[in-house]
Amino acid sequence: MEAQVVSYWAEFLTIATYHLLAVASPGPDFAVVTRYSLSYGRRVGAFVSLGVAAGIILHVTYSLVGVAIIIKQTQWLYAAILTAGALYLAYMGVGALQSKPKPTPDTHEYDPQRPSERRAFMTGFITNGLNVKATLFFLTLFTVVISPDTPFAWQLSYAIYLILATGVWFLFLSRVLSSERVFKRVWRYMHWVDRLMGVLLIALAVHLFIDVLSQLKIIV
Repeated sequence: MEAQVVSYWAEFLTIATYHLLAVASPGPDFAVVTRYSLSYGRRVGAFVSLGVAAGIILHVTYSLVGVAIIIKQTQWLYAAILTAGALYLAYMGVGALQSKPKPTPDTHEYDPQRPSERRAFMTGFITNGLNVKATLFFLTLFTVVISPDTPFAWQLSYAIYLILATGVWFLFLSRVLSSERVFKRVWRYMHWVDRLMGVLLIALAVHLFIDVLSQLKIIV
């Protein structure tokens, strides 16, 4: 029994390490949290971050019930997920590219286009839900890293950790980015930051479309 518990803790440390590397690397979630935190302030950035964390619930749910294995083994379904994610990233990227210079405000509250808390949350939720990087991470995690013999209770504890850790990381990121010091330095260049994030999102979308074509070739 003790040997099994030790192996589960070792499994958890492996998961935590992989997650840290994945969540800290630039991707759709990182780009969206960065853009909204810098453009609209700490509160909006926080709700986007919470939405991203909530999106993790989708990934851990289908992974825990075994759907991850089905997705990985079904080429057309996997290609469909890639396509949906690529289209959404392209949509977000085009919107960011259209960003224009903003008047210098005294606070983040100035911007009349500031999204509501609900919209900010849903933006984070949808971005993570359609984040193929996250999909690939959880497919690998629950089909390769986590042993099929690991009890459901331990797998559930892994899932809870992943949700909380994601939320804490992006809340921290949004807080740092929306600090007054950062705000005052980057506000005048914010439209360029938006456009840069737009280029990043479109580049990710193109990469996903290439993956889709690769999947379709496998199917044919």
